[in-house]
Parts: sequence; C-alpha cells; structure tokens
Amino acid sequence: MTFQPNPGDGIVVNGRAYTVGQHPAAPGVAYAQAGRQGIVYQLIPVDGELHEAKALKVFFPKFRIPAMVYQSEHMGSYREIPGLQVSSREVLTPERNGDLIAEYPDLLYAVIMPWIHGCTWFDVISDQRNLGRSESLMLAKALAAIGSSMEQRGLAHCDLSAPNVMLPFFSEVKLPEGTAAVELVDVEQMYSPKMDRPDVLLAGSPGYAAHRTVHSGLWSAYADRFAGAVIIAEMLGWSDSAIVNRAWGESYFDQHEMQTPCERYFLLKKSLGQRWGARISDLFGRAWDSQDLSSCPTFGEWLIALSTLSEEEVVEEIPAASAAAAAANASDEGEAAPERSKEVPAEVIASLGIEPGTREVNDNVVGRLFHQARDLEKAGNLSGALEIFRSAYHFVKKDSPLEVELAAAIQGLEEQLRPVEDTSNKGFKALLLSRKFMISSAAALVILAGSAITVNQILAEKAESRQMDAEALAEQQAQEAIRKQEEEARRQQEEAAKKEEEAKIAEAERLKEEEAKKSAEAEQAREEQEKADLQAKYDKQAKYDAYLASVEEKKKKQELQEKYDNQAKYEAYLAQQEENKKKAAQDEAAAKAAAQAAVEAEANRKAQAKAAQQAQAAQLQKQRSQNVVELVALYNKAYNAQVAGNKDRARNAAHEFINLYNKDQSYYKTVGKMSSRRNNLQKFMSDDSHWIPKL
Repeated sequence: MTFQPNPGDGIVVNGRAYTVGQHPAAPGVAYAQAGRQGIVYQLIPVDGELHEAKALKVFFPKFRIPAMVYQSEHMGSYREIPGLQVSSREVLTPERNGDLIAEYPDLLYAVIMPWIHGCTWFDVISDQRNLGRSESLMLAKALAAIGSSMEQRGLAHCDLSAPNVMLPFFSEVKLPEGTAAVELVDVEQMYSPKMDRPDVLLAGSPGYAAHRTVHSGLWSAYADRFAGAVIIAEMLGWSDSAIVNRAWGESYFDQHEMQTPCERYFLLKKSLGQRWGARISDLFGRAWDSQDLSSCPTFGEWLIALSTLSEEEVVEEIPAASAAAAAANASDEGEAAPERSKEVPAEVIASLGIEPGTREVNDNVVGRLFHQARDLEKAGNLSGALEIFRSAYHFVKKDSPLEVELAAAIQGLEEQLRPVEDTSNKGFKALLLSRKFMISSAAALVILAGSAITVNQILAEKAESRQMDAEALAEQQAQEAIRKQEEEARRQQEEAAKKEEEAKIAEAERLKEEEAKKSAEAEQAREEQEKADLQAKYDKQAKYDAYLASVEEKKKKQELQEKYDNQAKYEAYLAQQEENKKKAAQDEAAAKAAAQAAVEAEANRKAQAKAAQQAQAAQLQKQRSQNVVELVALYNKAYNAQVAGNKDRARNAAHEFINLYNKDQSYYKTVGKMSSRRNNLQKFMSDDSHWIPKL
C-alpha cells in the first residue's frame, strides 16, 4: 500500500507517536514538499511542541539506497554544526521498522529528521521580497559560517541552491533560542572524505552550479564554493531594490548567463561594491571569473570579509529606477534595424564600466559580449545571439567600425530569423519572361525565315525551265510568274532582313544587359571583398584587443596570486615562528622536567641504597648476634666435652668455633671475651692436655 497520508493521520515511528501536519496554505491537504529525490512530510509529535516536529522523507524508488543507513550514522556526528540540524537522522530499516514498512513499502529506507521551520531562499527570490541591510548581512554571514565550518571538516553539500537553503529566521513558529538563522536541507549528496561516492550524482541546480568546469555531477570538497558565492551575493544584493527587480525569476541569474559578461552580473557586482565595499565585490568577481572550483574564494574568506561590515553603514546607492531602465534598454529593443531610442542613465553607464560621455566600455566588455554572441550563433541559438548583439550595440561609439559591424550582424540575424518566401511557383513564369528566352525565340524565327527563302528560289528555277520548253504564249506568263516570285522573294528578304535587324538589336540589348549584370556582379564582389577585408581587419583587431585583455587579466591575476602567495608565506612564516616558540618552550619544559626527574631519581637511588645498606647492616647485625650465641654455645660444648672426657667431641666443637670465628674475626674479637675463648680453644687444639677454662 502506497504512503499517501491525510492531515491528522497517526503514525508511530521508533516508538514515538506522530500526526501528519496540515498544509498551512491548503486546508485538508497533508503538509508535504516534493524534491528531486523524494517527498518530505511534516510529522507533529503527539506529546511535544510544534517546534519539535519531524520531517519524514520518502524517497523515490531510484534513490532508496541501503547505504543510506551507514551514511546517516556517519552524518550524525555533524548535527552539532550550526546549519546542519538535518544531519540528526534515523533511517527506517526492515530490521527495526519491519511492521511499518510491511504496511507501507514506500517507507523502505525513508529518513526521519528535524523539520526546519521557515521559508526557503527560493521563496524570497520568487516573491521579490526586499530585505533590510541588517537582514541581508545576517543571512549572508550565517551561510558563510555554515560553509566555513563544513570546509574545515572537509565537507560539502554538493547541491547548494536556493530551494535547499532554509531560513528559520523568518519562521512564524516560535523556535528555541540559539536556533540558526540559516539551515541546509537535502544533504543526501553531501561530500565527506569518510563517505563513499553516491551511485547517482546530481548536476546541480540551474542558476547556481553551472560552473564552466563541471560536466557531470558535483561531488568534491570544493563543490559548494561557486554556488555559495552566488547565493551570498544574492543575499547581499537583495537589500537593493534595483537588483530585486532585475532578477530573472527563480534565481537572480538565468541558466545561460552563468560566468558570462551579462548585464545582471555587472549590475550585481557594482551594487555589491557600492553597498558593501570593494572587498565583497572582488570576492564575487573571483568566483565568477574562476577557471575551476578550487579557485573560488573559500567560505572563510567570505566570513572574514562579512565580519568587517556594519549593519548601520550608509553608502551611496544607484537609484532603482535608473538601474531598472538601464537593464531594460539592453533587452527591450524592437525587431527593426538597431536604433538607440533612449540613452542609458549616467549612473548605470558608470556601473557597467563605461567612461562617462564616451559610451565606451572598460575591461573589454563589448568584446566579451561580441564573442559570447558569436558562440551562441555558432551553437545555433540565433535569438540569444541577437539579444546580446543588441545589448552590445548600446555601448559602442557612434559611427565607429565596431558599430557598423554590430549593425551588420544584427541585420543578418534578423534576416535569418525572418520567414523565407516560397518561390517554387514562380519558376515557369520567370522563364517565360526572361530575356534569354525571348532572344532564343527570335533567333529560331530568323532560321525558319532563311529556310523559306531557299525553297522559293528552287521552285522559281524549275518554273523558269518549264517555261522555256513551253510555247511562246506561256513565256509571258512565265515572266510574270518570275516577276511575282522575285517580288515575293524580295519581300521575304526584306522581312527577313527586318527580323534579322530586330534580332541584332535584341542581341545587342542582351549583351548590354549582360555587361551591366557582370559590372554589377563585379561591383558587388568588390564590395564583398572590401567588406571581407574590413571584417578580417576587425577580427584581427578584436583578437588583438582580446589578447591585450587576456594579458592584462593574466597580469592582474598573477599579481593578485603573488599577493595571496606572499600573504600565505608570511602567515606560514608567522605560524612557523609561533610553532618554533611553542616547540622551544616545550623543549625547555621537557629539559626542566627531565632534570627534575633525574634529581628525583638520584635521590630515590640514594634513598634506596641507604635503605638497602641499612637493611644489610641490620641483617648483618642480626647474623652476628646469632653467630655470637652459636660461638658461645660451641665453646661451652667443647668445655663440657673436655670435662666429660670426650676429647674428640671437644676437638670438633673447638674446630667449628675457630672456623665460624675466622669468618668475621675483626668483629668477634671486639665482643666480650670472645678472643679469649678463641685463644683457649687454639691451645687445646694444639695440646689436648690444655684445660679449657670455664668463661
């Protein structure tokens, strides 16, 4: 059974009960938002507050990927990053939610996550809603902070666009304190060095991810830089009514305008420079002119630049009416031959890089527009090329060669776009009326007339021969016949001569017309050759101007790159100095700690040695005391044995005494009468008649 809930329907997910929310603008319809990968439903907890609502994202079959489980578990560690609240997500799996998925198979690998209240940046653009300066700056800083935090962790959203940027700041629901002003949604394509590349990559959204180097899906650590720069520029520009009124529709830029020298780019860049400063304008220009995504400014650079701005700063602005009129002049011209019906206001002329009073564009703007139009013409987009040619026609010097060239290009495209007349039915009529056909017909008549004269002459000769053979009576008739034939021949000859003269006149007229035609063709060929030579000259000059512009641009970029490199080297030097100081301090602390440890170790060693020595002394003293007792006992044993008359036993005891005494002789001779006992026992051993005294 498909999952198509109604408002108020109950559902239990992971042990918690929810009800499906009702769409605020469509009573009786479930609150759901459709995206490129699935549909998101609002779930309101039965026992919770409205700001605790959850979003249940039900994916289309193509995007129900089992690896979503691992991805969501990994993304859970990013939920503490401001702006990535939707990273706190749970995936419905057969193991954990088998009963629910069995009832609604569409919920396989669906994701439940926090519902983000508020409108999207897409809604702000579509509604042409003007923002205050403080609102624009706050939103731009919030987005830059999110991007900077993600870049520091090697993350990228990979589908950053107006519909995926939520604005809780404008939410009508009371949210807890500390809620981020900007939140990102649709994070299934997020890049992380710890996650696998998705099976299906999105090519980005029109008006944001149309970088010139991107030919397939976006999935890298730099994927958000270009789109982020465009959205930040839009957020800052939305405090200028002239920019809001000039928006294309669902985004400020049209898809075909991305990274081209279009009017919207110049207007937005100038507005950023006037309202927010040259640093912001330069960052946007770097992103727009970048050759690859890694060359775009980082979000950290945007955040630093935005942090230096003031919400109360008052700057000079371009009048909204003037900016709108200037933007309209370039695209609202008629279909007839190009004319300058209105002059562009001086403020907007300056904003487009034009020297006041000269109508000439700085930085080769017209050249870039010209080449862009030529590219569109080669690609077959004649209408787009015609519009850009007309835009460039506004900003060239009057009566200049470039104006002539642009006028010719506009006229040529208009002729190509004009419907072609059908001339297939006029061929036969044109043939009948052609001079060549008439002259050919006259020549045929002359030939037929000549043939008639020859036949008549032969008949006359035969008649004359027969008349000579006839009677004299017939001679008069024959002569009369000859006279008549001669008169007829003369008449025919005169008529033929007349026709021949007319044919000669017609031929002369034809030759005259052919000569005039050849002369006209030669003149046209000469004019075309002159035009081709002039075109070649213009092309050569345009290429040279483009070369100079590229050299100058390359020089500027090189100087800027050198500046960045020097700054990076200086920062690296400072970091190295700081690191060296830290390392020196650590080494000094380690040396002190080592010295202290050595002192303590020596003290411990001495203490241990002293303790060992004391223990050894105590042990020795104990052993000596025992030995003294044993020596006394041996002496008494020898004495008692002698008294009992057992001299052998007395001698053995005396021998043991002497051996034990000699082991520590220096000590035992200081103990009482021990030396006297030794002397007596030695005498006994030398002479067993010696009597051992009792001591």
